[in-house]
Amino acid sequence: MGRVKVNLTLDAEVAEAARALGLNMSRLAEAAIAEAAKAERNRLWQRENQAAIAAYAEEVARDGLPLAPFRSF
Repeated sequence: MGRVKVNLTLDAEVAEAARALGLNMSRLAEAAIAEAAKAERNRLWQRENQAAIAAYAEEVARDGLPLAPFRSF
């Protein structure tokens, strides 16, 4: 996938500090946005699958782990 130009608005002091330190603001913003998108996808997945996760947790609490008798540790 290629790169695309976008406009961002930053606090002037933050931008100046990044420039003074020679930081690549585009790469930093990209990494932060990618991490935020990953966290949001995970949050949404957990919310969408909350019932199944709760049902499995209840089953494990009631019956134990499915293959527990075969564990060697």
